[in-house]
Amino acid sequence: MNDEAAQAELLDGADSEVGSGLALPDQVLPDVLHLIPVMSRPFFPAQVHPVVVDADPWQRTLQAVADSGGPPLAGLVYTPQLEDLEKVDDFPAVGCAVRLISAAADEGKIQFVCQGLQRFRIVQWLSKSPPYRVRVEYPRSPEEDSEQLKAFAMAIIAAIKELLPLNPLYNAELRHYLNRFSPNDPSPLTDFAASLTTAPGGDLQDILETLPLERRMEKVLLLLKKELDVARLQSKISEQVNEKISSQQREFFLREQLKVIQKELGLSKDDKTAESEEFQQRLEGKTVPEEARRRIEEEMRKFSVLESGSPEYAVTRNYLDWLTILPWGVHSKDKLDLQHAREVLDAHHDGLGDVKQRIVEFLALGAFKGEVSGSIILLVGPPGVGKTSIGRSIADALGRKFYRFSVGGMRDEAEIKGHRRTYIGAMPGKFVQALKDVEVSNPVIMLDEIDKIGSSYQGDPASALLEALDPEQNSEFLDHYLDVRLDLSNALFICTANQLDSIPGPLLDRMETIRLSGYIAEEKLAIARNHLWPRILQQAGVKNSQLKITDGALKRIIEGYAREAGVRNLEKQLRKILRKAVVEILEQGSKTVSIGVKSVEQYLGPPVFTADAAIAGVGVVTGLAWTSMGGATLPIEATRVHTLTRGFKLTGQLGEVMKESAAIAYSYVIANLERYQADKDFFDEAQVHLHVPAGATPKDGPSAGITMATALLSLALQRKVPRGLAMTGELTLTGQVLPVGGIREKVIAARRARLKQLVLPAANERDYDELPAYLKDGLEVAFAAHYSDVFKLALG
Repeated sequence: MNDEAAQAELLDGADSEVGSGLALPDQVLPDVLHLIPVMSRPFFPAQVHPVVVDADPWQRTLQAVADSGGPPLAGLVYTPQLEDLEKVDDFPAVGCAVRLISAAADEGKIQFVCQGLQRFRIVQWLSKSPPYRVRVEYPRSPEEDSEQLKAFAMAIIAAIKELLPLNPLYNAELRHYLNRFSPNDPSPLTDFAASLTTAPGGDLQDILETLPLERRMEKVLLLLKKELDVARLQSKISEQVNEKISSQQREFFLREQLKVIQKELGLSKDDKTAESEEFQQRLEGKTVPEEARRRIEEEMRKFSVLESGSPEYAVTRNYLDWLTILPWGVHSKDKLDLQHAREVLDAHHDGLGDVKQRIVEFLALGAFKGEVSGSIILLVGPPGVGKTSIGRSIADALGRKFYRFSVGGMRDEAEIKGHRRTYIGAMPGKFVQALKDVEVSNPVIMLDEIDKIGSSYQGDPASALLEALDPEQNSEFLDHYLDVRLDLSNALFICTANQLDSIPGPLLDRMETIRLSGYIAEEKLAIARNHLWPRILQQAGVKNSQLKITDGALKRIIEGYAREAGVRNLEKQLRKILRKAVVEILEQGSKTVSIGVKSVEQYLGPPVFTADAAIAGVGVVTGLAWTSMGGATLPIEATRVHTLTRGFKLTGQLGEVMKESAAIAYSYVIANLERYQADKDFFDEAQVHLHVPAGATPKDGPSAGITMATALLSLALQRKVPRGLAMTGELTLTGQVLPVGGIREKVIAARRARLKQLVLPAANERDYDELPAYLKDGLEVAFAAHYSDVFKLALG
């Protein structure tokens, strides 16, 4: 018989059974059954439920049931994981005999409705591969106390009644059960109650295998209680969700009704009308240029006819928002009191006397004119010398709003001049955003790290800055987003940089440069005492009486741990001391901790910088150099390696310009050995090695020319250079000493290294004279126009 015929016969048999009424569990059942595994959950007697199985391989089993000749009976066993069809030993021994009511096949699945009849226990396997056939027995429950069972049955019915209001589906199931069975029959009631629950398959299989009725009812009652708890929790969650949704819907409807009522009474306006009025109110009291006013009126007319759902509506609204929020013609009043400016600068900074004087002179011009405008200041100096804080102090001295942004690493010119409005997410440039934030047209705008500005395929921000930082052009600055002229001429621009080399020439030409060269030890001490130490104590919440530090300890920190030009590292060291001192206060219960010179190493460890041994010896000379971090001393060493061949070797990671300076010094010294009373044959067969220490640090520049020549002459004469002498200057082949840059930084470096005698180019005498007196105090400075002047001081 083929599969279709078997399925038809099965369906016919099912139809005939339906016609004759449902079977009851106490009917005589065969002792040989075909077995069908079910994976979802066990099947119980008194249960009528559809079952779905794969057509392959269980269609053969259904065919075998149809071929049996009797009523379509089979056995269902619970197998949660059926991986190997041959491993029948893993099947449970207890299952449920069922009658197949109807069957239907669809897309590789067979669905049939089963009526549970009675428990069975497998006695013998007659076929261990599909279709499975087993010999079974039908165990009976032992006789038990009827009163006890009746009490359990009433408890089960009560639990089911509690479930009915929580889940309406239970109501239909219970009605179906009562139509077929008597509530006084406890065994079907127990099985029916178990089938109602959503318990795991393993728990239900345990109930199916439990034959004593009282024990089975105990387990079912426990499952019903768990089901009841879950249903109550689910009902509570549903109530909370429904209550929240109802509350939100109620508020929404009330709000909408309120809007309609207010609109009918003329008490409120729609969003578009309210925004239009807000834009108009913003312009009251502002002096809007004619061009900008015409653009605003044009956009307002367009805005009034646009629908709020239109994409153009949001673009126009944002554009009007920016146009109307700008401070057109709004200025803050300048404080042009020079005495007040001096007080502010002195209160915020110690040292930098020449820089403060230069700023006061700049403000004096504004006071004389009556306004400070059209100015671009560039503050140049090493990191940590206070460039940004000086800019903030200028704003405080003038009484102006302050806005700072960094242009370091900026690569898109749209950051300066804004995006075109045609782009999604377009925004104005930084200058327009600055005016919006400060709400005045004459703020102090600081552009930090202008020497680190970049460029890319998106444009050159440095070129975009040319218009904004040109006093002749920035009165009509054009931002791409606004597309109307904006007056930036009343703003004071302050730029900061560490060096000038990377700033484009046209941009540098538009700025007035003020150099901040760094601090000497005395200035650092004052800054640490008056500014750094009080600030870090305040930030940490430590009182002055709890933690004290002496001036000697501060000097020790400055000289041994923080010799850089700025004070940033000095502040780090002070914070390190503070942290360790607070730990000491908490762990040891100390009320006061005092830090003196001897205890500095206890907190900071051995000094990073030791007291430099006086650089002395034949062929050793101290030079002075300028770096982006400030001035530095540069010792140069020369020695004769052997006399086998003539040669000249350079080490120290020197740049091309410095190598050329060494070659010039070598040539000049060889050509003038007799003039300086040295052995004229000294270098003829000598391998000379000239080294500039700190070999890992790149070095370049022409200012070490006279220093290298002096080192070579010292070697040739076998004569030492005096201790405490340092020099800088460019040397030519004819012995001329040319001027160099960074005189201030080099003088500060010499003072930091406690060098008292300096040799500088004669052409730099004017630069030296402009230095403040406290930098020149205690120094002996000689100016050399020719190398012979250097020779007299160093080796004469």
